[in-house]
Amino acid sequence: MPEFKLFNLFPLTIYKSKIILTDSDKKDLENEIFDMEKKSQNLGYKNENKAWTGDTQGYENLHNNIKFKKLFGEIENHIKKYLELLNIDLEKIDIFFQRAWSTISKGVENISPHIHSQSHISFAYYLKKNSTDANIVFLDENKKNEIIPRLFTSGSVNKEKIIKKRDQLNSPAATFVVNEGDIVIFPSKTLHSTQANIKNDYRISLSADVSILSKESEYLEHLVPPFEKWKKFSN
Repeated sequence: MPEFKLFNLFPLTIYKSKIILTDSDKKDLENEIFDMEKKSQNLGYKNENKAWTGDTQGYENLHNNIKFKKLFGEIENHIKKYLELLNIDLEKIDIFFQRAWSTISKGVENISPHIHSQSHISFAYYLKKNSTDANIVFLDENKKNEIIPRLFTSGSVNKEKIIKKRDQLNSPAATFVVNEGDIVIFPSKTLHSTQANIKNDYRISLSADVSILSKESEYLEHLVPPFEKWKKFSN
């Protein structure tokens, strides 16, 4: 057979790095987040096996909380680096934290697949996590290589055995292993979930919705124009 090549086009780019906090800073933030959870205990938020998420409990402005100022300064730097790696000119845009919250998962709690449709960039920072479970999972909604409907389902691998093995060409999901101190940045439109804890432990992560606006509206119709150009409807 003649020599051939495979070309994997249109990659999804996930950014991963580390933000190391002192033990003292880490403990202070953990205590602050547990205090938020405690104050919301009587709001009936708990669904079976679902993690506590601050954005549904009135705690969605961590970026404006003075106790998180240092951490969010570090996160800003990583988001700018991510955008630069995508060859985006930072001189032409303004970047905003819309909202930011924490998540606590205990025991077998998990987070179901979802996207962040109201923002452009999302991230997860792992303040507290063991090294074995509760990883983030990215799911491919488009399945560009799935030449037959449902060909890449688990049944094709485990039951019909049409797919001989899972790899990056036929996997509808990818588990991204993360550790304490890791930050993961990705497009908000990316479907993702969090695995359940396996050990009897807890995980604390921080997330945020980040939006990009144009500094100048001229010639950039596909970007959101600056806020000062907006006009609110009258009551």
